[in-house]
Amino acid sequence: MKTRHIVYISFVILLAAACKREDFLDRFPLDAISEQTYFKNENDLKLYVNRLYDYLPVQRARNPTAEDSTDARSDNYAMGNINTFLSGQYVVPPSGGGWTISDWSNIRNVNFFLKRYNNAQIDQTIKNYYAGEARFFRALFYWDKVKRFGAVPWLSSDLSDTSSMALYGPRQPHKVVMDSVLADLNYAVSNTADATNTNFAGRITKDVALALKARICLWEGTFRKYHALGDDQNFLREAANAAETLMNSGRYQIYKTGNPSSDYYNLFIQEELKGNKEAILARRYIRNVSMHNLTRDISNVWPALTKNFVRSILMRDGRPTALSPLYQGDDTPDNEQMNRDPRYSQIIATRGFSFTNNADGTKDLMTLPRIPSVVTGYALIKNYSPDPLQWVQSQSTLDLFIFRYAETLLIFAEAKAELGEATQAVIDRTINEIRSRVGMANMVIANLVKDPQSDFPTLAVLLDEIRRERRIELVGEGLRFDDLLRWKAGKLIENPETILGMKLTPALRAQYPASQISNVQVNANNYIRVYPNITARVWNDKMYLYPIPTDQLTLNPALMPQNAGW
Repeated sequence: MKTRHIVYISFVILLAAACKREDFLDRFPLDAISEQTYFKNENDLKLYVNRLYDYLPVQRARNPTAEDSTDARSDNYAMGNINTFLSGQYVVPPSGGGWTISDWSNIRNVNFFLKRYNNAQIDQTIKNYYAGEARFFRALFYWDKVKRFGAVPWLSSDLSDTSSMALYGPRQPHKVVMDSVLADLNYAVSNTADATNTNFAGRITKDVALALKARICLWEGTFRKYHALGDDQNFLREAANAAETLMNSGRYQIYKTGNPSSDYYNLFIQEELKGNKEAILARRYIRNVSMHNLTRDISNVWPALTKNFVRSILMRDGRPTALSPLYQGDDTPDNEQMNRDPRYSQIIATRGFSFTNNADGTKDLMTLPRIPSVVTGYALIKNYSPDPLQWVQSQSTLDLFIFRYAETLLIFAEAKAELGEATQAVIDRTINEIRSRVGMANMVIANLVKDPQSDFPTLAVLLDEIRRERRIELVGEGLRFDDLLRWKAGKLIENPETILGMKLTPALRAQYPASQISNVQVNANNYIRVYPNITARVWNDKMYLYPIPTDQLTLNPALMPQNAGW
């Protein structure tokens, strides 16, 4: 039986965090459960692991314009206020900074479970299911640590012995930690329940573990390659193999209903993803049971896409704007939209888009871009529902993806290209399958021509175009900053187009009430300047990692040296 995976767990156990820094890793994590009476049956194991599900990387489950959103820190978005990190204003924090008690408690809680789950008096296969889930989460938590800090201590026990030197041990090298992450992922793939096991519907199964493995291994393989760490081929191969296993399972496919002008947009405003074959894992929300605030967050502070992102969207013929005769220029929003990849008007609010579908049947339709509330004029409409019921504070019931099949296809395409194995057959199974949803022209390797405005001028054209496809298809899903990190492409943040908006010509300006746009400034070419005081952001390579907080280096000198440049 084919099943889609929808998370709808009730988190009924709360794990306690200790108070004192020196012993936060050695306390028993449960307030109300005794170690002597717990870990006895399957329900005990399930309930313990359940609390970890709250940390799954749900697509845009929190404010997408928050400063620490990975899209807000990328070249895709321009925020109303310049991001502290990208403006060079971030300094070494005296404390906190991602290295607090709570930041490490999840890893400690996983380790506590892994030391005790075998005490349960149940079949070993069932015990291994939950151990696989726990190691899935440890891989996820450690990957987040490596992305932020690089080298970190590897803790494989719960440190119940307070004298343990591991409590104040040194950091392990990036590659050593990520090799351990891969071991956890492989264990999860081998031991979690099959995706067809209906008793584990909505939980971490082999397919979900494969999806995370593909994501992490692509990140690590390309990070090792472009940061010259070496040993990248194995991770790229692991990424390709994990993605291909999902592709060959026959359980997943690109969502399409035969409506290429709306299927992409509609995919992200569904109240029920159960049964949607593009959902490898999704978070289910049910009215009066579990709801979120995403649509309200979007409508309160619109995510504004950059000129650089908009320029990267291909024309309908599959060519970049610089090479296609179909491009009509950008003197007006209508011209800029004309003949573009059909995803353009399903990602960006364009003329005729309904912001509100009222109960009386009337609609609030867009005629002009809504500046200055959308600071660039390019409003991201992904996950935005025109249903006012979805805007009520913390009352949205739109389901959200955790792992989407389109990402898996893009992982396979990129990994195969990095390995030098991306044939036309690979592209047809991946990128062209994704494009078929919207009726976009196929990618034909033999016909690719290097974009003269490419962000990656020295990169092979096929890899360049695969990266472009990933940027467009996955925009707003929280992956772009991680991509810039792994490609060692932080310098793209310095592109002036990443803080520019639409062209606001005098003729277009005249169509707005003067008072509405009196404070909107443009450059010499009439493009909106989001930050009038600067013409470009500055990237420093130290920003590939965050610094370790000062108090942690004082408490544990073995963590030295501080990350380079900080």
